[in-house]
Amino acid sequence: MRYFLLSAFWVAAISPLSAMAEVPLRVEYVPVEISPQTYSISLTGTIEAKTSVDLSFRSGGRVIEVRAEVGDRVKRGDLLARIDPLQQYQSMLAADAAVVSAQAIVAQAEQAAQRQAAMLERGVGTRAARDSAAEALSQAQGRLQQALTDQAQGRRSVDDTVLRASVDGVITARNAEPGQIVGAAQPVLSLAAMDGFEAVFQTPDDPHTEKAMGAPVSLELIDAPGPGMSGTVTEIAPLVDPNTASVAVRAEIRDAPPDASLLGAAVRGTVQLPSTPSIRLPWTVLSEDGTDPAVWVVDPKTQTVTMAKISIARFTTDSVLVSDGLSPGQIVVGAGSQMLYPGRLVEAARPNEVGSSGAGADDAGASDTGVSGAASGDKGAGSADAANPGAPK
Repeated sequence: MRYFLLSAFWVAAISPLSAMAEVPLRVEYVPVEISPQTYSISLTGTIEAKTSVDLSFRSGGRVIEVRAEVGDRVKRGDLLARIDPLQQYQSMLAADAAVVSAQAIVAQAEQAAQRQAAMLERGVGTRAARDSAAEALSQAQGRLQQALTDQAQGRRSVDDTVLRASVDGVITARNAEPGQIVGAAQPVLSLAAMDGFEAVFQTPDDPHTEKAMGAPVSLELIDAPGPGMSGTVTEIAPLVDPNTASVAVRAEIRDAPPDASLLGAAVRGTVQLPSTPSIRLPWTVLSEDGTDPAVWVVDPKTQTVTMAKISIARFTTDSVLVSDGLSPGQIVVGAGSQMLYPGRLVEAARPNEVGSSGAGADDAGASDTGVSGAASGDKGAGSADAANPGAPK
């Protein structure tokens, strides 16, 4: 009689746990699919003007005035700086005098040529004298043309002593001060045209960089708040800079506001490059088989799970790219994978149900949430079931 009572007690204690072992655990189902992938490169650089001009004088001289300061907005044709025009002005006066003299010589030569032609018609002159007068006139006219050219050059030299803005823009550098002697073509001012901006990055030499030509770039300012911008990679330097061991990458900004304060601003750019199609899964699928990464694979026939080792190509912010170990069409477990063991019965969870136990087909006492009465009556049954299914506590 005593043995019968003990057996009945053990049967009553074990029966609820056995019922729980058959109740499927609600987990997130993640289908395994191969999809196109992108490779992100994050770069840091500065914003520069799309067009930048170094302004200089055509001839050297002593600077007597610099009107522009760094940051000044200028219009095309504005006077920016001047050098001493004395030498050029004297050359222009000499050229003017040479023109007057040449014009007088031409006038005399024309009279002489006309006189010799008239004398030849009256029979008192010779052909040789007429031809000589015509030749002298031609030479005088040539000297006059040369004098006029010198005069125009002299006036242009005077004009060149004044430095004017070639385009509308902003002064970005001032390299000369009044009293300084500058040479021909020596940069005096740098002018950034306000016809567009570009982001300039210095990136390590990477095989993926070659694929960035024409790729879209998302941009954000680092030091100052501002709207996000976008651009397109337009230039990749063919050679590595020997001083920095980096490659210059330029991206034209499409939607930058016409704000001069953007010049020189630090910017962060993210380039999305095409990559080999592969399997992308959320990080919640990851488990571990010894020291190797693994996932739980759902058998579609039995709805039980088995562990499969995988090879990870690379990690992203919220997912992993799998290179080996899975095939398209399989189903793996995402959220809830930490509560599984080999052979565990699972079912697809609805939102906010991951980790709960669903009611079996013959569980008449299930609640509205789908959790069996046996599970709700045993507060620790879930963890005990996962550790040692079917074992009495």
